[in-house]
Amino acid sequence: MKSRITAGLAGALLIAGLGISPVSPAATATAVTAPYCGIMWGSVADSVAGYSSATITNVRTGRHACFDRMVIDLKGKVKGYDVRYVNAVYTEGQGKLVPLSGAADLRIIVKAPAYTSSGVPTYNPANRTNAKNVSGYTTFRQIAFLGSYEGQTSFGLGVRARLPFRTFVLTGTDGTSRLVIDVAHRW
Repeated sequence: MKSRITAGLAGALLIAGLGISPVSPAATATAVTAPYCGIMWGSVADSVAGYSSATITNVRTGRHACFDRMVIDLKGKVKGYDVRYVNAVYTEGQGKLVPLSGAADLRIIVKAPAYTSSGVPTYNPANRTNAKNVSGYTTFRQIAFLGSYEGQTSFGLGVRARLPFRTFVLTGTDGTSRLVIDVAHRW
């Protein structure tokens, strides 16, 4: 009688969303697979409010064992950004469609300009549609500089598929900061 009550209580707690399962721990361990490389990210938008007078100075990329990385360097502190999957990306100000390679498009908006207060560009790649060479990357297919207008700067990141990503900010001791976008190689 006691084991039926315990199993019934565990089943009720599972249904209530408390995560206690009436299934034996051994059966549960075989039914659930470990996340890829321990990655627990998702693919929903990541956004932080706020604008900054910091200026964008560079974009870098890197390949890692489990993800590809894009780093946006700023002179000053990053205060706001918006990173999300979209159906298409467009230039800042003009609104022209910029087709990206890959099966999914990440739009990255940094709420900081890529120009000084006198309008001098602080970041201006030679090729806006291919701002960085990402050939040979596992996940990245293309990085486009979409422009900087009215205090915000946009990038389009073409990726192989709609994959998990994370966004975070690193702050240097010299007054610089970096917006980091990692996209996993798979789910």
